[in-house]
Amino acid sequence: QVELVESGGDLVQAGGSLRLSCTASGRTFSHFRVGWFRQAPGKEREFVAATSKNGDYWLYRDSVKGRFTISRDNARNTASLQMNSLKSEDTAVYYCAAEFTYTDLVQVDPREYSYWGQGTQVTVSA
Repeated sequence: QVELVESGGDLVQAGGSLRLSCTASGRTFSHFRVGWFRQAPGKEREFVAATSKNGDYWLYRDSVKGRFTISRDNARNTASLQMNSLKSEDTAVYYCAAEFTYTDLVQVDPREYSYWGQGTQVTVSA
């Protein structure tokens, strides 16, 4: 089992940047693949970015490619999402998720993640 706590959400103007952090506790973090998801009001939770357990592989949602960067530091039990050139459509609650794995696969389906943080609000003003 692993517990996840997100931080870094804030109100920012369009074009600005934020860095979200996900701090894990419990089992060895390097055994878990990690994903970032978001949910805007009235919409379903959607994939944003994900990385493999060692951080060697990653995938991004098309709309954030070139603007967002996912990273992880297994020695510090943290994962991060650097968000640049933010747009109003990026406004949502952002969630960090983790799933135990023996492979280097990256997973974009939220149903494949068992552990979730409480979420952090990102609001981008136009």
